[in-house]
Amino acid sequence: MINFESYNFNGKRVLIRVDFNVPLDKETFAILDDTRIQGAKPTIDKILKDGGSVILMSHLGRPKEGPEDKYSLKHLLPYLKENFAPHEVMFATDCIGENSFELSQNLQKGQILLLENLRFYREEEKGDEVFAQKLAKHGDVYINDAFGTAHRAHASTATIAQFFASDAKGFGYLMAAEIENGEKVLHGAVAPVVAIVGGAKVSDKIVLLEKLVETSDHILIGGGMAYTFLKALGGEIGSSLCEQDYLDLALRILDKANGRGCSIHLPADSVTAEKFAADAEPIIFDSMSIPADRMGLDIGPKAVEAYQAIILQSKTILWNGPMGVFEFESFSNGTMAVANSVAKATKLGAYSLIGGGDSVSAINKAGLESEVSYVSTGGGAMLEFLEGKELPGIAAVKA
Repeated sequence: MINFESYNFNGKRVLIRVDFNVPLDKETFAILDDTRIQGAKPTIDKILKDGGSVILMSHLGRPKEGPEDKYSLKHLLPYLKENFAPHEVMFATDCIGENSFELSQNLQKGQILLLENLRFYREEEKGDEVFAQKLAKHGDVYINDAFGTAHRAHASTATIAQFFASDAKGFGYLMAAEIENGEKVLHGAVAPVVAIVGGAKVSDKIVLLEKLVETSDHILIGGGMAYTFLKALGGEIGSSLCEQDYLDLALRILDKANGRGCSIHLPADSVTAEKFAADAEPIIFDSMSIPADRMGLDIGPKAVEAYQAIILQSKTILWNGPMGVFEFESFSNGTMAVANSVAKATKLGAYSLIGGGDSVSAINKAGLESEVSYVSTGGGAMLEFLEGKELPGIAAVKA
């Protein structure tokens, strides 16, 4: 595997798997959030500066039956041309069509070629070898810089690596940074370690929670998943989200934490509503005594105060998942308060990792993304990485 920083890409055609799966406006196709593209920019800039040419491949959305205009990567062209000027940006209307190979083979130094959506071919998600081998023909060197898809054993993220020698494949800056920062939490955490885990379902976070119990001093639980734990402890949670099939598991996780000296904290109070709606009237109740006709949609002020105190005493922080329905203004206070506390703790010297997904949206909404240690671009990928799983996109390049 090459060392990206010291490698000279002069005269090389570099095939980069990027994660340009960005949200687009449904009418104008304008990019609504360019975080992922900006994350890959330093990698692309380094290759161009060295005198190499760049072939970009990515997926966009989830097309079901072949090509669909709304999922075409052509919609990214105006943005890419503006952001990579004066470098010429070209587009191949088919990622493995004859025209695409003609374009990639004739690329000159400093030019960029964007291939059409990989998922217009079902072979991509199947990890098909023939498809991967065709893609490999586009470049002399393969760089995986798409951490957001590193947990998928797809053709462009894993299978393709076998068609490049070890001295012709590696990770870009973004992928390397994701791995380095994930490792800090997994293996280099300084105590006290605080994990803030939110989101809707316990079932989505079982493996993560069991791993965190072994490595954390405190786990702060919020979001819909908190009510499964509260119900398991005998609480009256009204019509709050609850996974009945996971009540026993919730108790087992609490017992395991207790045995390992890890304190799991549940919200003492909740901001509740009669309906799941932005205009619902917010009323605060003790989390163990929520009326039958109300549901918890955010952690309450007592919980916020308790969580803030723990966060501010921490030295290592992992945040994965919001504390409530932060998209609704009336139920965003818990998530915003946590965001502010994490930023404040970071300023006091703590290391903070925002672990992808909705947590990234929340930290961006709070305008604090530059005030934490690292914001991951990968939701599911970072989740699996922190669970201790080997990600196919990483393993394939290292092989």
